[in-house]
Amino acid sequence: MNFDKILSIAGRPGLWEIKAQTRNGVVAQSLVDGKKLPVNIQNNISILAEIAIYTYTEEVPLREVFQSIGEKNNFEKTISHKSSKSELEAFFQEILPEYDEDRVYASDIKKIVQWYNLLVEKGITDFAKKEDENEVEEENTEEEENTEETK
Repeated sequence: MNFDKILSIAGRPGLWEIKAQTRNGVVAQSLVDGKKLPVNIQNNISILAEIAIYTYTEEVPLREVFQSIGEKNNFEKTISHKSSKSELEAFFQEILPEYDEDRVYASDIKKIVQWYNLLVEKGITDFAKKEDENEVEEENTEEEENTEETK
């Protein structure tokens, strides 16, 4: 499952995977219960790959936050999203020490932890950016070209 095809729909619990594109939107399938839902342009949707978390210096992509959580927990489930506000904030402080406490609310942290646990439960633990793979392929192609030139 591609991280770039996972989305959040305002007013709907959990995360959704894009299954098909329609003229007016997409068909999404819930990662929680597997139900499918047509989602049109009027729905407020957010693709996880495009979400970022505020820090004091920059915005950190959500995939990097998930990667940090995964590395800390060996890509296993982490604390519950139902933990106390202070526990969630302390946990998030360990993951992203420079997060902007004025703009990142406890409810945001709760949602991030809930989403991470749901993704891990569904076997999605590859949060690395796909562009890195393209760069590696380009480097390999350049090395092959250089090798052929020296022959």
